[in-house]
Amino acid sequence: MQIHQIRPNNKSSKKRKVGRGGKRGTYSGRGIKGQKSRAGSKIKPQIREMILKFPKRRGVSFNSLKKKSLAIKLNDIVKVFPEGGVINLNKLKKAGLIKRIKGEIRPIKILGAIPLSKKYIIKGCLVSEEVKKVIIKAKGKIDFKIK
Repeated sequence: MQIHQIRPNNKSSKKRKVGRGGKRGTYSGRGIKGQKSRAGSKIKPQIREMILKFPKRRGVSFNSLKKKSLAIKLNDIVKVFPEGGVINLNKLKKAGLIKRIKGEIRPIKILGAIPLSKKYIIKGCLVSEEVKKVIIKAKGKIDFKIK
């Protein structure tokens, strides 16, 4: 008998390195090489990268859908109309107290209560609570119907 004729009594079992995690053998279902086969591989979808580059709609650049009202002081109205009477959008525009902003006239709110001696009737304008009290005390009227 020679050395090349010697055979083992037991069958030799093939020892292989088993991949960690899962029951799929050497590579654990990840394939052989590449970024996706490595530990800690996180590949974001291409569309998510594009979405993140777009600016958000809210915040600094977001324009409110609600139109802001223009503030006018009651003191200015008294200077322009010292005799009292009816005050509406057209009279305020002719007097130069309001101007068009981007081609439109915004809602107007009268602020800054001062004591009144004349009777004022205000139509089509918003007023603050203090101004409302002063005008009613001077026997004036306020009409809130805005067209």
